[in-house]
Amino acid sequence: MLSLTLRFWGLERFNTLVFDEVYYAKFAVNYLNGTEVFDAHPPLGKYIIAVGIWLSQLFAFQNTNDLTGQVLSPISYRWMNALVGSCIPIVVAGIAYQLSDRRSYAVLAGFFCAIDGFFLVESRYALINIYLVFFGLLGQWLFLISLRLKNDRKALISIGAGICFGASVSVKWNGLGFLLGIYLVYSIARLVKYLDLKENITIEANLKKSWFKNIANLKLIHLVLNLAFIPAIIYLLIWIPHLQLNPTETFWSVHQKILSYHQTGVGTGAQVHPYCSRWYTWPLMLRPMSYFYDRSTQNDIHSILPPLPTYFNEGIYDVHLMGNPILWWLSGGAISILILWGLTEVLPSVFSSRSQLSRANSFLIPLYLLTNYFANFLPWILVRRCTFIYLYMSAFIFSILAFSWLVDRWLNCDRLSHKIWAMSTILISVFAFIFWLPVYLGLPLSIEQFNLRMLLKSWI
Repeated sequence: MLSLTLRFWGLERFNTLVFDEVYYAKFAVNYLNGTEVFDAHPPLGKYIIAVGIWLSQLFAFQNTNDLTGQVLSPISYRWMNALVGSCIPIVVAGIAYQLSDRRSYAVLAGFFCAIDGFFLVESRYALINIYLVFFGLLGQWLFLISLRLKNDRKALISIGAGICFGASVSVKWNGLGFLLGIYLVYSIARLVKYLDLKENITIEANLKKSWFKNIANLKLIHLVLNLAFIPAIIYLLIWIPHLQLNPTETFWSVHQKILSYHQTGVGTGAQVHPYCSRWYTWPLMLRPMSYFYDRSTQNDIHSILPPLPTYFNEGIYDVHLMGNPILWWLSGGAISILILWGLTEVLPSVFSSRSQLSRANSFLIPLYLLTNYFANFLPWILVRRCTFIYLYMSAFIFSILAFSWLVDRWLNCDRLSHKIWAMSTILISVFAFIFWLPVYLGLPLSIEQFNLRMLLKSWI
């Protein structure tokens, strides 16, 4: 309910196209009008926005904004994003619970996701990244659920996971990161099972009864069928409406255009776009993005802005794509902690003696999170064109899960100092979210209030 309220409240605030809405909302209208469309990404995200517009017209939402010659309310092309984005904390909580069977961990993970500005901003405008993340996470959640099931229910849920992974890739190609993470975890699980049999090591019962053991026991043919063949079929089917509306294109020709665009169509550096940022700056949030900015006075008359509060002579409306800074940096620290823990304690215990394998059991959840984090993050090292911080969304969600896992352990620790540290981080994250909420929702700020929230010069 918190997530839903934050995403729908004031959704019509700016009666203009914000950031890449100038592309995606217009492409959605083109699909509805039967106009030929070319975009540098697969079409599913625009289909969903188009469905939202169609439904809003069906139920006669208020028409107030001109979009490619068609009068539409901003809510009509934004509400579907808000609805889907509201569900992401629930899916994140579901993943946390399937990994741990701990409700406290699930609640923390969902709550931290709900109070992050990054996902909040992306959910309030007609952009497509939120669909990529939603379908990718939903695919992983369904896959983890299927590991607990048997027979027909297992097959049905596995097919659902494959459909979701196919949908994620059908929004943007980097949706493959969610699927790559599953395959990497599967490879690690199979390797551990092979070493277990070869060395005749008896791994503890907790490890053998976990989702890790269930992954290791999956037959490769089932994994390929459900998580390779089905996603490929879904990807092919989703292109059919686009190709019907673009009869001069073929499946292969449009993919050649997209590939060419990503290889040569976008350059590098601030000369191409002022908010270009390299992959290694994303975990530190050195260059967030301004999606909307307007500086006005009481004498200005705007049709796209609400009036300034009477106590402001001059004010700023700003929508900044930035995470909750405290949560962002602590989540990055959690990833570092898990890496150090794995290198210094878990790996030595695995390779030293059987009696210390119990330490490996507690590392199964971090193993899953780290594998998926790097599967969604490290491929960007190879990209030389202009990139933006929103490409970090898929990896960032696993750093939130990592941080939530640590906080949950501290809350349930016997040491008072650990409990105090856990409660402190929760409270500080909440206060930070409230403090930066105006630049997530585009609420009016005085110039001093705005500058106070821009902690780094690179944020502006």
